[in-house]
Amino acid sequence: MKILWLDLNSSYAHSSLALPALHAQLPANHPAEWDIISATINELPGSIVSQIYSRKPDLIAATNWLFNHEALLHILARAKALLPGCCIALGGPEFLGDNEAFLRKNTFVDCLFRGEGEEVFPQWLACHDRKEQWEGITGLCYLDKEGTYRDNGTARVKEFAALVAPERSRFFNWGKPFVQLETTRGCFNTCAFCVSGGEKPVRTLPIEVIRERLQEIHSHGIKDVRVLDRTFNYNSRRAKQLLNLFREFSPIRFHLEIHPALLTEELKQELAALPKGLLHLEAGIQSLREPVLQMSRRQGKLSDALEGLRFLCSLSNMETHADLIAGLPLYRYTEIVEDVRTLATYGAGEIQLESLKVLPGTEMQRRAKELGISYSPLPPYEVLQTNEITVDELQTARQLSRLLDGFYNAPAWRSITRRLIIEQESFLPALLEHLIQKGVIDQPLSMERRGLILYEFCRKHYPAYLTSVSIAWIEAGMSLKKLPAERVRTKRQTAPESWNVVYGAYKENLRLCFLPDSEDAETGTWFGFESEIQKPEPVFRAESC
Repeated sequence: MKILWLDLNSSYAHSSLALPALHAQLPANHPAEWDIISATINELPGSIVSQIYSRKPDLIAATNWLFNHEALLHILARAKALLPGCCIALGGPEFLGDNEAFLRKNTFVDCLFRGEGEEVFPQWLACHDRKEQWEGITGLCYLDKEGTYRDNGTARVKEFAALVAPERSRFFNWGKPFVQLETTRGCFNTCAFCVSGGEKPVRTLPIEVIRERLQEIHSHGIKDVRVLDRTFNYNSRRAKQLLNLFREFSPIRFHLEIHPALLTEELKQELAALPKGLLHLEAGIQSLREPVLQMSRRQGKLSDALEGLRFLCSLSNMETHADLIAGLPLYRYTEIVEDVRTLATYGAGEIQLESLKVLPGTEMQRRAKELGISYSPLPPYEVLQTNEITVDELQTARQLSRLLDGFYNAPAWRSITRRLIIEQESFLPALLEHLIQKGVIDQPLSMERRGLILYEFCRKHYPAYLTSVSIAWIEAGMSLKKLPAERVRTKRQTAPESWNVVYGAYKENLRLCFLPDSEDAETGTWFGFESEIQKPEPVFRAESC
């Protein structure tokens, strides 16, 4: 038997763990011949189908998720037409709900797996060509020979710690910018919008097993590890053990999802003492409104979450990103804008504003009508309207997300954008309207173009911030011949008798530039650039006394 795995991702930077996780569970002497085709959703379906046809597989398997859903089905439908005797099996988060309608519509798919497949997929391989035996495979959904829909429930791995690690599979991809690591599976929380909301109990790997896996990851020179645990700190004692383990593998950088409401004082001390750059935190917050969180069944007191988030954002040894979800029940657009300003006040490293996805198998999908949620029946299942937010407001929220990504979430413009958001209540709606009117809100903009737009906008509406925008422009290494540097003096600048150094060390061979506080002012900001190396960013900055 020849098995072909279709690894279809949104980009080549990403790689699914599904294949190595499943393949690792098979014995070394398993008789199947395995093959793989890796592609992205941006490639031509016909080209991928041609590759599949040339391999002549007996079985095609793939993971289906909301961002590859449409492209994957286009490819598989064509492959089945060319290879009618080939069996097609799918799994993934798309199939956590009722799968009958999908199977009846997409008759080229032979069966689906709901849930976790490591234990049941090898069982199914042993009888994949004998449909009468499929009824004993937990998690399998299919149409039997008479066309009757069969649903074998949801598969859950019973012995998570006993699974063979994905890294043991020859299909584990060590060539990506980062690798993914599960130290737990399941989630203690009950968030109605999350596919893990009902995965209990939480199953864990022993610390020594995690150490062994990290040793192998480290031996391959990996610098970034994304820990897939839904809530890293659901157990403070275990979280402390993991943080101490992560210290052993510096300079690997670990990306974690943390619940700010569950931070104990002991864990706070541990976080504050970690080496700079060891952690990158995603703080699940979703909304700063108690009724919204209660309706979404997210556990943890809002007051504790806000206190924890404020603490995380204050840490200088790591960056904390925070997320908001537009379209949650009871969440109004005006509240979203207010919450963005609050997160800016806290100093969040990034503010990620996403639209709610009403995912298959979640409580929110089951209760959508009751909660007043209208959503797309097709991937990515985005919310279209709720009782509290209109179609137009959701569109504006999406555009606000684009603004935040372009300005607040860009390191070059974050500091000045944060200041404007905090100090000027009208800034966000005014800049958003400006970007919409210019027709650039949905365009990809270079870092330089964003700086030019921000400078021109502030010159017209917030002139008191022009110098700050110019400083951000210069420190980003942008051209001193462009508009935001119009007041910069570059020719024959000599150091004053005294100044207050902000960063760097002054040396005689530095090329100095001076940005006056106003057009004719003699006070302002000094920048020093290396003359011998063509480095566009300044290495020295000082303020006039």
